[in-house]
This record gives sequence, C-alpha cells and structure tokens, in this order.
Amino acid sequence: MRNLLDTLNQHLDARLDFGPRVLLVTASVLLVITLALPLWNLTMFAPQYGDGLRMDIYTYTLQGGNTGQDIKEINLLNHYIGMRDLSNEDFTEFKWMPFAIGVLALIALRAAVHGTMASLVDATVLFMYFGAFSLWSFWNKLYTYGHNLAPGAPVKVAPFTPPVFGYEQIANFEVYSYPRAGTYVMLAAGIALVLALGLAWRAGNRATASRRAFVPAAGQA
Repeated sequence: MRNLLDTLNQHLDARLDFGPRVLLVTASVLLVITLALPLWNLTMFAPQYGDGLRMDIYTYTLQGGNTGQDIKEINLLNHYIGMRDLSNEDFTEFKWMPFAIGVLALIALRAAVHGTMASLVDATVLFMYFGAFSLWSFWNKLYTYGHNLAPGAPVKVAPFTPPVFGYEQIANFEVYSYPRAGTYVMLAAGIALVLALGLAWRAGNRATASRRAFVPAAGQA
C-alpha cells in the first residue's frame, strides 16, 4: 500500500509535457465556445403542427423556433394540460451554468499553466462532475414540468416526463429531444481532458519505470 501511495504521489507531482498542456488549452477554448451554442433541442409534431414546434436550450436561455413564436405556442398548449409556462425565470440553471462553464475553462487553463498532473486531475474530475450534474438537472426539470400538472386543467393527461434523449409520444404529439452543437463541443472538451490525462499518466509511468531501473544500477555501482 505504501508503494502504491508513493507511486500515486509521484504521478500527481509530475510535470506535464507539451501535449497535455495543448489539450488543456484546447478544452478551455471549447468550453468558452459552448456559451454561444445551443445545447439541446426539443421538437414537437402533431397533425395541426406539421412543421413542428421547436425549442433550443442554451446555457443561459430558451429560444423558440419561428422567431420565438414556438415557445408561445407551446405554453398555450401547456395551459390546456395544466403545465406551467416555460420561462427563463423558472430555470435556475441559466443563472449558474454560464458561470460554472467559465470557471471550468479557467481551471483547465490554470492546469495548462501550472503544469502538474494534480491540476490536470482536478480539472478532469470537476468537468465529469459538472457534466453528470447538468444531465441530472435537465432530467429533473423535465420531470418536474411533466408531473406537476394543475388538477383543474381543461384537458386531462397522465403525468409524464418529456424525453431527455430520443422520441416519445405524449398525447397526440410526437416529441423528439436531441443534443445540439454546444453539447458536442462540450463533449469534445471532455475528450481533450481525458486524452491529456491519459498522455500525462503514460508519461508518468515511463518516468517511474526509468527511476526504478536507475536505482538498482546505481546500487550495483
């Protein structure tokens, strides 16, 4: 166990090579780019809406298709089934998500400048936590909207959860939910962090092996 901890500490204290640092800077830039791109899209089709009603979700706002009219139409439909209106004020995620992404970008950039394995591990772990929490928060928001229906609504529907990913039939609507460009860019940032971690860990293994090979040789001398 002591040898394992010593090896782990040596890895965490190791300096990063050029490759992992470049990947960290790349991840930082990609995270900033996601702030300007839609993360997710929900599209609803019904006989009376042949062209569909579309809604894009950004890190900071909801944006409806047809110059914003689609969200107004969706809220009108929501009124009939007792679902509360979709509004930016109701999404607390819009308040913290841009800030969190900015912090992650700065942490990745700091890891590139600081240049240690420990700082790279911190950046990667925080990113993974942020991604998992964001997906849970998205699902929870959809669940809350679909299950807190007003009992006196004109149209009665069973509580439901709009799809997080894929297709679902809700009443007479076909609802499709898929990631958009911002999510793919964020995924690319995560891949860059994991690649940087893999390269740095492999370099640390090589350095540890070299030290172990050198010590017996020095003792024999």
